Amino acid sequence: MINDDKIISSLEELEAFMISVESGVLGLQNVAGIALATNNSDGRRFIAVLDENHQLLLGRWVTEEVFQTGQDLVRKGPTKN
Repeated sequence: MINDDKIISSLEELEAFMISVESGVLGLQNVAGIALATNNSDGRRFIAVLDENHQLLLGRWVTEEVFQTGQDLVRKGPTKN
């Protein structure tokens, strides 16, 4: 669910969000993956945190620039610990 209007507007913010998901800081259960996606109803871009059934656990809006330039980061994972 995307339940806020926070928008990730830089690769640094995207990486920090991914690290917080992977480290368990957000308290999400059964996280199986992270993907960049497009909202079907309005075309907005977001990062999706998915469970093992590919159901959306959490989403955060991203700018178009982050969507285009962050694909490798999402594919390979964050480098910071």
